[in-house]
Amino acid sequence: MASAKPDITPQQIAVDLRAVLARLLRKLREATTDAITPSQASALSRLSKGGVSTVSALAHAERVRPQSMAAIVEALEALGYVTRSQDPTDGRRQIVELTDEGWAHVAGQKEAGLAWLDETLATQVSEAELITLAAATAVLERILD
Repeated sequence: MASAKPDITPQQIAVDLRAVLARLLRKLREATTDAITPSQASALSRLSKGGVSTVSALAHAERVRPQSMAAIVEALEALGYVTRSQDPTDGRRQIVELTDEGWAHVAGQKEAGLAWLDETLATQVSEAELITLAAATAVLERILD
């Protein structure tokens, strides 16, 4: 009796890959002993990549309402991770920027997540699987470029 082949189609791989990547991101976030919410962490991460922003630009990028992003930014400001200032060209807009403490927090989060992933790969993955992951990573990089 022939064994059934797994369903290897681009559509099924896309579904499976999305689910696995979402779980991996959750695990990376869990690896950090962070007191901020995932939405706050995402806003901090976006600010660390793009420099200064406005509340409305952050809201658009994070796909949330401007009022929701304003609350996120307010909480981050209370923690000392961001500052808000008036836009010199448009007094209705606020410029949001990471503080030194915010930059340090983002760096610490990245280090904690990387440490967890490094330890997990070192202890739970075979050398052959590491080679497979390296090849898959190269494919993902090519797709993203």
